[in-house]
Amino acid sequence: MPERRVILVLPTQEALHESAMTRLIGGGGMNRRLTGLPARAEIDTRFSAVPLEGHQSSSLVSVSSSDGAPHYAVRATIDADAELPAWTTEGAAIFSDPPITPIATPAGAARVPAGTRAEVERRLGVPGLAARRLDGAGVAIAVVDTGINRAHLAARSVTAGLEASPAWSVLPGEPGGHPVGSGTMCAYDALIAAPRAMLLDVPILPAAGSGFLSDALQAYARLLAAVRAEKPRFKALVVTNSWGLCDESTDFPAGHPGRYVDNPGHPFNRIVGTLSRYGVDILFAAGRGGPERPRSAIMGASAHPDVITVTGVTLRGRRTGDAAQGPGIPGMVYAKPDLASFTDFLGSEAAGPGTADAGTAAACPVAAGCVAALRTRLPHAAVSPRDLTVALRTDANRHGPSSWHPSLGYGVLAPLRTAARLGL
Repeated sequence: MPERRVILVLPTQEALHESAMTRLIGGGGMNRRLTGLPARAEIDTRFSAVPLEGHQSSSLVSVSSSDGAPHYAVRATIDADAELPAWTTEGAAIFSDPPITPIATPAGAARVPAGTRAEVERRLGVPGLAARRLDGAGVAIAVVDTGINRAHLAARSVTAGLEASPAWSVLPGEPGGHPVGSGTMCAYDALIAAPRAMLLDVPILPAAGSGFLSDALQAYARLLAAVRAEKPRFKALVVTNSWGLCDESTDFPAGHPGRYVDNPGHPFNRIVGTLSRYGVDILFAAGRGGPERPRSAIMGASAHPDVITVTGVTLRGRRTGDAAQGPGIPGMVYAKPDLASFTDFLGSEAAGPGTADAGTAAACPVAAGCVAALRTRLPHAAVSPRDLTVALRTDANRHGPSSWHPSLGYGVLAPLRTAARLGL
């Protein structure tokens, strides 16, 4: 029987609460039988329940603490041939769990660099940021991707600290010991403007193949628990995401309330908003575009109001040809991308010797490093993530009179200008 992956939102019960609490202390999975499941639904017992609030409308779903949450999200499979309901008589809400992949340049299509890391530093004003003591010290950058290879970074003279706890990971493997790939590139690029930042290795994608949106939901729940802690291990958190939906057709059909790409009420889109409200800066790559991609290729969390959506420009300030253009998908934010950042330069060489860190996949962590540098001396209590986004848009370098353009958003990131205007 063919199966469909889904995220179920279930009313609270002891087994769900126990699963969520076990995750917080380093365990995971589902050890006890659940009741009230839809017919023929099979629960993934390896997935730890994520606490939620509200379920009568998808617009009410938000993320709660583990203690006393009224509803929880779990991962399951259902019969793919059966009619796809929005709700069940058992009280469960059904949401899509589509495949996700890195959006880095595919293997075999690696680009020749059009510049160097030193040129990126110069154009971003990194020496000026360093002179203002804006170097990421005390700030954590969570790299949500394929995992980081610390040895590869060290071989390229990058010696940033890496949080050794496996608590962030939803995939097996030692933090910092994953195969060289997209995650390693993102870590390298995030440290260009914030060399003293602490890296959090948050792998949600295997080195080859695809993951699922529920893996990202699980990872974000762990990040949320960290920032809610009584004594957080860092003074600010920036999250960089260079991944996205493989194909919109893998999502639920248009109009279904459990759909992801254009639904602010999907559990993952809600947890993104919750994490932002706790003062976390979240950046997403705009994704890949081109003739074969729809104009509204910026979708899902990449079109979320609480994230900075980043497109890519060359060192000459021209949008890279494979970058997705705005606007965002109807139902989410229209004016996406927000900003452009530099890409297509010789950096990590994660795709092989002499290859460029390319596309919006590289532009996003470069921008995340700039945000982390500003957060060195800019607490979120003083300037919220949304307010910082507005400041960065205001200070961006524009190439015309328009305040927003579907190719470059509000312009090319200019963090040194923002630092000066904010008095940092």
